[in-house]
Amino acid sequence: MSVLVGVFGWWGTGRLRQTVENQLKAELAATLEANVTALDIWMKNEGKLVTSLAQDPQVRDLALRALAKAKTVAEGPTDQTEFIELLALLKPRLSLMGYDLIQLVSTNQLSLSPSPRRRGRGWTPVYEEHVEKFSELFSTGQPVVITPFKPKRSRFPGRPPGSPPGDVSARPFPGGGPSDPSGPPGAPPGFSPPRDRAFPSPGGRPRFGDLTLMQVAAPIRDEDGRIRGALALIINPEAEFTHILSVARSGESGETYALDEHGMLLSRSRFDDQLKKLGLLDVREGASSALNLRLSDPGVDFPAKIVREDPTNSTRALTFIAAKAVSSTNGLSVVPSRDYRGVPVVGAWRWLPQHGFGVATQVDASEAFRPLGVLKVLFVMLFLLLLVCTLLMFLFSYLHLMWQRRLNEAELRVKQLGQYKLEEKIGEGGMGVVYRAHHSLMRRETAVKLLLPNRADSSAIERFEREVCLTCQLTHPNTIQVYDYGHTPEGIFYYAMELLRGLTLSDLVARYGPQPESRVIYILVQICGSLEEAHDRGLIHRDIKPANVFLCRLGGVPDCVKVLDFGLVCSYRSASTDGGQGGLEAAAVGTPLFMPPEALTDPLRSDPRSDLYSLGALAYHLLTGCYVFESDTVEGLYEKHKMELPLPLSARTRNPISPELEQIILSCLEKDPTLRPGGAAALRDRLLGTPAARSWTLEDRKSWWAAYQSSGDLQQRLVGAPVSSVEATVKIDFQNRTP
Repeated sequence: MSVLVGVFGWWGTGRLRQTVENQLKAELAATLEANVTALDIWMKNEGKLVTSLAQDPQVRDLALRALAKAKTVAEGPTDQTEFIELLALLKPRLSLMGYDLIQLVSTNQLSLSPSPRRRGRGWTPVYEEHVEKFSELFSTGQPVVITPFKPKRSRFPGRPPGSPPGDVSARPFPGGGPSDPSGPPGAPPGFSPPRDRAFPSPGGRPRFGDLTLMQVAAPIRDEDGRIRGALALIINPEAEFTHILSVARSGESGETYALDEHGMLLSRSRFDDQLKKLGLLDVREGASSALNLRLSDPGVDFPAKIVREDPTNSTRALTFIAAKAVSSTNGLSVVPSRDYRGVPVVGAWRWLPQHGFGVATQVDASEAFRPLGVLKVLFVMLFLLLLVCTLLMFLFSYLHLMWQRRLNEAELRVKQLGQYKLEEKIGEGGMGVVYRAHHSLMRRETAVKLLLPNRADSSAIERFEREVCLTCQLTHPNTIQVYDYGHTPEGIFYYAMELLRGLTLSDLVARYGPQPESRVIYILVQICGSLEEAHDRGLIHRDIKPANVFLCRLGGVPDCVKVLDFGLVCSYRSASTDGGQGGLEAAAVGTPLFMPPEALTDPLRSDPRSDLYSLGALAYHLLTGCYVFESDTVEGLYEKHKMELPLPLSARTRNPISPELEQIILSCLEKDPTLRPGGAAALRDRLLGTPAARSWTLEDRKSWWAAYQSSGDLQQRLVGAPVSSVEATVKIDFQNRTP
């Protein structure tokens, strides 16, 4: 046996690993595809947006006039009147779109940016890294996206390249402020150039070490369609580029990022805090991994610290995934390899030549293969348990004769002494009889139900035993309590339960008519408590009706509800909690007046919401004295439950019913189970929220029961007592279609 378990475990582990790997590959590929598609759509939309701005007649006119004044760097400052007007024109639209800055680029690769702190700043050369992109734009006439980059600066803080050492007022990108009351030449009155609000740093002054930008540019054409320059919008990558890559990811440790051809991280890592602890990032506030981290392999798993003088220019080899991506290959791998944190990961990658960067997605190997670890632990536990069971079997075999002898002696003593003394019959049904009895030792008054063998077939006996076994598991105070069960020497199955004095809800309506709303709510809340416990254990009652709900005065508590007759209870879960008994079957069972539609069309769909339908029908009967649907035949009842809508309760009784309670009852009677309350607890909470929820006071209950007891009408009704024909339980075999 141990060898078989070992072989099976080895085979099962292999098959499960293959399944996990295939599922992991599909998940990684889907995540990567989702991110790449999202980036593609976003970049195309950004291109369309800047193109629409560049084609706007006012924008184009001002841009062409500004471009016509383009001068070389050596020629010095130039008049920015048209450019300032362009800024003022676009400022409201850019603010709505989430942009802060614009730039004009001439066909000779000179750029003009707003400079609010000094007058007449001239044209400056385009960054060398961007020359190729703008050349592509001028040659193809199509918009281009420039991936994240860091703006360059001079040795002197706040001064762009080429400005005099003493001039610290100019900045590479606009900042504006109260120190510049007049603004650049040609600025309209009250003009306030865009502030660098997309890229703040502590203290309100941008740090170039933290600043990361993107650009999207479109051509500016003259009336003849010739390209005269380009309009570029400055984008904060953190706002959308990095955010898009962070939306779709695998598992709790999953990450998707972009990288350039050198292996530099273009987007922000989700593990920046961890990277700071490893020494890969500056620990100051606001430091980002974007364009500050090269995706190199630390060489060890789970390092406590990585000491590097310059993490952006490390001589270490790139991680496996980064190396594959920058080599312009696409693929995925479920073989664990170290990432830039030293954590073994699995992932997928793709190089995007049209954009000039790659995208990779990864997830920690420990999370990806967690099911395999759980399986190994379970297999070891199972193997050890098998060894223990084998030893116990040998021990049990040795002691079996002695145990059997002792059990026989104990059974003989029980049969001879007897546990219960039957006194009088208090109820009788089709297959069982209920007696009032006394326990011989505990002197406790109980009710004993016996299943007569001459009236029951094997299926009835099985149902009877299942009712006892499952009811014993339920301990809610509103559920009938079972004390004991067994077989008599004559083969009669019996069980003992608490003796109740009172009346069923069926008797209550028959004798006293429709009940007030406050009392009905009080009763329904208690029934919900009993059903909640059963549903939590994976059980459904399947026969909630007035005859199966008992009202009594128990332990001095008036109007105490007891839910009876769990003979049809079954498990609605795939893994039955009752030890393999009581699973759903393809037969409809229950009482036609209170059966939900799904129990008639497809019994296998029954779940806790089926009990709520029956409970709604019960509440309808308590409030109106009528059944939800009535018909001369069982088939007619079935058709009405499946097809007709119930009449509002207020239309069938003169008693006042609040709209809130009426709506709750009708929601329980919805044909579609998904439209009913989510469970017994949810229904109870809704009932307690109605206006009359607490109007049935303790004094009202005591008064009613005092009058009831003084009338001499106190009954001893239990499971097995006769029920009316309209409330009889039926069973339909859907295979043979015979009621």
